[in-house]
Amino acid sequence: MTSAVKSRRASMAERRPSMAERRPSGLNSRRPSVIPYLAGLEKPVLPTLPSKCDVLICGTGLVESILAAALAWQGSNVLHVDANPYYGDTCATLTIEQIRAWCASVNDGSPGFHGFSKAMLHIPSPHKLNSRDYGIDLTPRLLFAKSDLLSLLVASRVYRYLEFQSISNFHTFENDTFDKMMSTKEEIFVDQSINLPTKRLLMRFIKFVLEYELPEGKKIVESHMNENFVDFVHNIFHLSPKQVNEFCYTLGLSPMPKISVPQGLSRVRRYLISFSVYGDFPTLYSKYGGPGEISQGFCRSAAVAGATYKLNTSLKYYDPKTKIAYLNDGSKVNITEKVVCSPSQAPGGSKNVPKMQYEVTRLISIVEKSCKEWFAEGENAAVVVFPPKTLSTMNAYPVQAIIMGSGTGSCPDGQCIWYLSTIERGERARKDLQAAVKKMEESILRESEDGGFDVELSDNDVAIQANGNVSVINSVKLGKSFKEFVPREKLKYLFKLIFTQTTSVAPFGVVSNNVFEKAEETEHIDAGPDEKVIYSSMPSTEISYDGVVTEAKVLYSKIVGSDDDFFDVDFEDEDEDNANTRNIDDESAIADDTEEFQSEMAFEL
Repeated sequence: MTSAVKSRRASMAERRPSMAERRPSGLNSRRPSVIPYLAGLEKPVLPTLPSKCDVLICGTGLVESILAAALAWQGSNVLHVDANPYYGDTCATLTIEQIRAWCASVNDGSPGFHGFSKAMLHIPSPHKLNSRDYGIDLTPRLLFAKSDLLSLLVASRVYRYLEFQSISNFHTFENDTFDKMMSTKEEIFVDQSINLPTKRLLMRFIKFVLEYELPEGKKIVESHMNENFVDFVHNIFHLSPKQVNEFCYTLGLSPMPKISVPQGLSRVRRYLISFSVYGDFPTLYSKYGGPGEISQGFCRSAAVAGATYKLNTSLKYYDPKTKIAYLNDGSKVNITEKVVCSPSQAPGGSKNVPKMQYEVTRLISIVEKSCKEWFAEGENAAVVVFPPKTLSTMNAYPVQAIIMGSGTGSCPDGQCIWYLSTIERGERARKDLQAAVKKMEESILRESEDGGFDVELSDNDVAIQANGNVSVINSVKLGKSFKEFVPREKLKYLFKLIFTQTTSVAPFGVVSNNVFEKAEETEHIDAGPDEKVIYSSMPSTEISYDGVVTEAKVLYSKIVGSDDDFFDVDFEDEDEDNANTRNIDDESAIADDTEEFQSEMAFEL
């Protein structure tokens, strides 16, 4: 038995409760709805799989889970399986022990882990960590307040399974300091480090970004269509290189330096129009886990609509002539419509998987420090971006970092998780990420309250916001003061994981029908075990959720024929829901006693 198999089996019983399970499970505490809170499970089904279904979906990643829910609510009979002992697949949120098993499986080349490679894990003192206290995202993401995924979460009522928190602090690393980007008119107005002419230039550019789709703006964009966005902003709006970097890489979250004018404008606009939609912040994240938690939400929705779920189950072979799918547990399922599979769970010998030519390298660190100095008041997370050429390695691509504090539910008090990523390749990528971690370490030790250093700030260094909060606006002064400071403490790393993931989706790419055309054109002669299987894509290099709903709709159209009725569900009104509270003994009731049904559960979240 390989080390990967042993590790996977050892981790099968370990599972963090999802957001829905953390809520009180008593009947009186539930708010009834068409998609009820699942504080445990849907009434469990026997482990025997159905002999027939309309659509078989392999892999419970975010795209596949959205697809399963959309199909189930449309009326399709969906069987949704996953080779892993947990939900989320390539987007999973895992405990420490599950990460150990995941690394072993990746490095052994085990089935179900295609697309990941070169996983290196270091845990200095494993006995000091309670595995289930941690929720580590394989593909961390930020949710913009104005986005198609958030709209879908609301329309589908899946948001009821989740809890979101805000992120408003976006920091840019330059000149050995981390500056917080001033992106609103109010912040720019009170920032005394910016002179009046510069403020006017900034206001002019922000106004243009918000209105560039109007006739006058369109003419300007069309005349500079093929220019580099960075050059366009500098030459037309006369902003400094530092300000251009902040708009392009920090607010726009561009993963690469050379982007077109339309691409750059759309990304900056995404940030600006998301600000103040729900409050003084542009982005959110799901508590207790990112895409993994949202995937579980859509799986729950699909289960309510009638989908069947089974973990530790993978596709071995699909015969398009008989339309029979053969699974690794020995069962056979007749498929009336389509088979959809995640590339990570492709059958051995598959010839149909989309070519994964793009890379993202991720470094995840858990540090024994709250890192609250980077967070806005009342928040528990922040974003840090290292633009090109700002690290000692002279990084060609930006390094993006998402910082998650203990208030996110992903780690214990007094600790923090750093998620860093870059689309640089090979050893250069790893060097860039290590250099960025070093700068983050130096910064948090300097700026933390217990670092043993204090800086005297004058009235010109701070500003009082409209809500009464005091903000430091002269971070340059802080940076200069801190530069020669040697902290009394050292940062303690509890966990470090670095790995590479490949994808078929190009940076800024939008998934379209031609991504899946190969499956339709495959000839039976010399075909692999996946003939006629439609493959989804590995997660993109984005740290936003852009493209996720688009891909789910494209897959939905390949199965149904169009996306006209994609989540077109006539949910009952809230008042009607309250008037029809479900009885705990009804067929659709929730089974709260998970241990009682542990041996029978086919849907375990």
